[in-house]
Order: sequence, then C-alpha cells, then structure tokens
Amino acid sequence: MKLFAPSAAPALDLVDIYGQAIPIGGTGRRTLLSFFRDAACPFCNFRIYELTHHHASLAALGLDIVAVFGSGQAEVLHFVARHPRPFRVAADPVGASHLRYGIERSFWRKLKAVVTRVPTLLRGLRIVGLAGLNTNNLLPADFLIDEDGRIVEAYYGSDAGDRIPLERVELFLARGLMRRGVPAGTTATAASTRPTGPVQSAG
Repeated sequence: MKLFAPSAAPALDLVDIYGQAIPIGGTGRRTLLSFFRDAACPFCNFRIYELTHHHASLAALGLDIVAVFGSGQAEVLHFVARHPRPFRVAADPVGASHLRYGIERSFWRKLKAVVTRVPTLLRGLRIVGLAGLNTNNLLPADFLIDEDGRIVEAYYGSDAGDRIPLERVELFLARGLMRRGVPAGTTATAASTRPTGPVQSAG
C-alpha cells in the first residue's frame, strides 16, 4: 500500500553495505530516502551519479541521503559502490523495505522508461554495461522525511526512470532551514555552490 504525507515514516531494520545501522528520522537532519530497483539498473545508477555529484551542496543544507536497492550486497558493491559514495547505501534483496513503503512493480512502466528516456538509459548503460539490459520490474520511489521522522512528500515514480526532481528536494531543505530560523540568504548561498552537470528532471 502506498504511503502519503503527512504520516510517520515506517521504521526500517536496515544496515548499510558496510554493516552500519541506518536510522530513518530522529537525527536532527532531513532525509531523502530513495528506493532503487536492482543494482544493475541503468536509470538507478545514473541517479546515484547525480546524487553523488550534488551531495556536498545538499548535505550543506542539512540533508542525509539513504539509497536502498532491491539487490544483494555483492551486486550493490559491484555496480553501485565500486566508487565511494558520500551517503548511505543499503542492499535489501528480499525487498522487505520496498514492501513496507508500498513500492510497486510493473513491466510495462519499465518498458515506458526504456522507450521515453533513451538519453538517460544510454548514460546509465555506460556505467553498468550490458547487465543493465536485464533488470527487475521494481519501480522507484523517493520520500522526503523531516527531522521528526515524518514523511513530508512521497514520490512514486511513474516509470523506471522517474525520480523526484532535485529542485523539490532543495525546496524541502529550504523550508527546513526557515523552520529552524536560519536566514534565507544562507540557503541561497549554499545552494549556489551546487556543481553544474547533467540532470534528468523527473516527471
């Protein structure tokens, strides 16, 4: 069943690929909890590239990123974490986390992404190779979770490559800064340091 905002983010019994526990909420920082398909998914790996590229500026605005893959640890280490990632990455091969957050499956919506997101598909295939042509039918989803562990926005991808736009993540962070009484100029200054690069806006 899909989750909706506002609601409490379900607790997850998760550890990252290095065995460290991953708390969701209650850390004093805001969280982007991203559910990915399998570790060889080309759309997923391009999104990981984006998040890695923009991590410094997002973290400066108070964001923690947690990426959960529906693959085993060995696959995640091989495809996703062969380069160091500045955020937490978890492997959930049985999909318990995906199930708890209402992540859907659809062959046809996977095919839709292959047909309509060719540039992103090709960029992702450059990262994972031909293994990216044999992936599961999980769909992506992103959840913006506040400092108190409450879901502020639930974004379920309409196809295998549809992710929450980074601009919406930045707005979520800006609202968090204002809630804590940080001057708006601080937000603008931090955001202006975000490196430029290829960005695939979702939806």
